[in-house]
Amino acid sequence: MKKHIIAIICALAFTGIDAQETASTDIENTDNSKKEIVKKGFNFGPLPVVAFDADKGFQLGALLNIFDFGDGSNYPNTRQSLYLEASFFTKGSQLFVISYDNKFLIPGVRWSTTATLANDQAMDFYGFNGYMSYYDHEKIKLGNDDDNKNNFIYTPKYRFNRLNFNFKTDFTGNIWNNKLFWEAGYHLNHVDAGYKDRQALDLDKINKGKDEYKKYPETEPTIFDLYRKWGIIPEDEAWGGFSSALRLGLMLDTRDKEGAPSKGIWAEAHVTLAPDWFGTTHPYYRYSATFRHYLPIIKNDVLTLAYRLNYEGTFGNSAPYYMLPFISVMGPSYDRDGMGGYRTVRGIMRNRVQGLDMATYNLELRWRFVKFSLWKQNIAFGLNLFSDGSMVTKNYDMSFRGKPEERAGYDEYMALSGLSSDRPHITVGAGLRFIMNQNFIVAFEYGLPISKFSSDKAIKKQDGNGAFYVNTGYLF
Repeated sequence: MKKHIIAIICALAFTGIDAQETASTDIENTDNSKKEIVKKGFNFGPLPVVAFDADKGFQLGALLNIFDFGDGSNYPNTRQSLYLEASFFTKGSQLFVISYDNKFLIPGVRWSTTATLANDQAMDFYGFNGYMSYYDHEKIKLGNDDDNKNNFIYTPKYRFNRLNFNFKTDFTGNIWNNKLFWEAGYHLNHVDAGYKDRQALDLDKINKGKDEYKKYPETEPTIFDLYRKWGIIPEDEAWGGFSSALRLGLMLDTRDKEGAPSKGIWAEAHVTLAPDWFGTTHPYYRYSATFRHYLPIIKNDVLTLAYRLNYEGTFGNSAPYYMLPFISVMGPSYDRDGMGGYRTVRGIMRNRVQGLDMATYNLELRWRFVKFSLWKQNIAFGLNLFSDGSMVTKNYDMSFRGKPEERAGYDEYMALSGLSSDRPHITVGAGLRFIMNQNFIVAFEYGLPISKFSSDKAIKKQDGNGAFYVNTGYLF
């Protein structure tokens, strides 16, 4: 996937806006000549963004973080926070997010709720089981060559239309010493896949503005279409459905702070229960476990080694395909699309790794090379080196269940990969971060898949050519 993102950060993003005076008390660092302002009251972090995607067009959007530090006694942790995001793409896609986190409304319980609406008219879909699903990077390259009039743009081959509404509300309560917590929440997803008249895409929008010889033909089936024909995606699941689920979990949290931790452990284990009697269209049961560790190499946030290990699994041998991309999250954030992209595995194509079970790692070396106070804000800049990786460990059933006349095309497709299981998808990269008041963080990162340089034809260039991201927060 060729994706180029350009971000414009206005002055407010770097200065912030205070709704209340800052505290007179300071947090001292090891260097006694430097002190950090303890924030009180409300602090605002707006971020306007301009982005570009070859299939969606230009993205125009904005996000806003509002932090309430209260009397400052728990700074840099917040008392409550609100996150708002709205993005519009010139070819019709939209993303809206509202997320609220509160630590005081219910005594002894943290309440987090989020609602998102993602209307993606060119959602990435490369198939299941990672490298077992072949990605024709050569045709993608030929199709993207404007001077090549013999090859139409091929990227829509790996796209389909998806509208997803997600609502969740989570509660977290103390079990032991404010380090061990219970978690419980309700999660609702409604996925509407495909376009009207049972098409994968709205080709009028996809082809808009392209020369005639570059337009994606209506006669060319997408991978989504082929998986339906071959019975890999059951027809009754193909167009989406409702997921009404109860999520339960345990969390161990010994971090020194939430926004940008430099030491401690943050570990979680969840089960997601979505039976039919709870309103779920296609019942499923999943589990996840995540272990995050922050190791200070040079204290006071100067140099930190951080890593995350994650496992997403399925009870039984089936789950609706449209729920596989989502990574289980509880608390202030919300479920993200699957392996590939800024929040999961930076540098590989979005949703490249999908299966019933997936194992993932993220490793980062974080260096905060400068910090200072400016206009009553605590400002810092950081660099990080990282490596991410993921692999399907339990396959989605890709056996042929279509009509006999479709068998030849299926066999030809499966032979392109020739693999019976996935292999690790590994990336490396680096990034720059702007950090304000330890919570409002703007990230610029570039990730590169090492498969791009492999001599093994089964994995060479199967993860794309790398990606640049502008986003907020730390990955974990």
